[in-house]
Amino acid sequence: MAEPSFLAAVRESYDTVAADYVERVPPPAAMDPLSRAMLAAFAELVRTAGTGPVADLGCGPGRVTAHLAGLGVSAFGVDLSPEMIGLARLAYPELRFHEGSMTALEMGDDELGGVLAWYSTHHTPPEWLPGVCAEFHRTLAPGGYLLWGDYVGDERLRPTRGYGRPVTYESYLLPLDRVAGLLEEAGLVVTARLEQEPGGRVNRPRACLLARKPEGA
Repeated sequence: MAEPSFLAAVRESYDTVAADYVERVPPPAAMDPLSRAMLAAFAELVRTAGTGPVADLGCGPGRVTAHLAGLGVSAFGVDLSPEMIGLARLAYPELRFHEGSMTALEMGDDELGGVLAWYSTHHTPPEWLPGVCAEFHRTLAPGGYLLWGDYVGDERLRPTRGYGRPVTYESYLLPLDRVAGLLEEAGLVVTARLEQEPGGRVNRPRACLLARKPEGA
């Protein structure tokens, strides 16, 4: 089966910008307090549940994966971009990173205690998101948690440059209620949501959703 064109565009674009991304994107320690608090709460919930490791999907250069590990979580990273995975392995050799797509995760059913989708779903066309959410549900153990964070809105973006380099990916910003609805349709229960208005370095609204796979699933 041929690979969807959007996956090839994302992979090639992030291979191109990988080194520049590391230079330009602040590390987790420089995140706003609310985002760091959501990551800390997610880590605590996963640790307490004790249902398995966390997959950081779209992990990029591995900084957030390492941040979760520093919070006491068994975490590993998955990314489409071989260049990003190479940088992650170089920076954090004690952690696991491998290439993969959240559209078809190479993990067993009920394997994960947590899924982190941190600013990593907005390059996915909306028609593919139900399948992505189904993968979140499939791989999470009953009682496991998902933390989703991303920009929100109602817009399709077609940038020609990103992080100072040419790119061919697109971004799809969706209303928060629509994302929450997709997670719930996949069988996850949304337990908390955080909405943040533009401010500081960020010029778009953003949001976080915390969801859980029911114990009896």
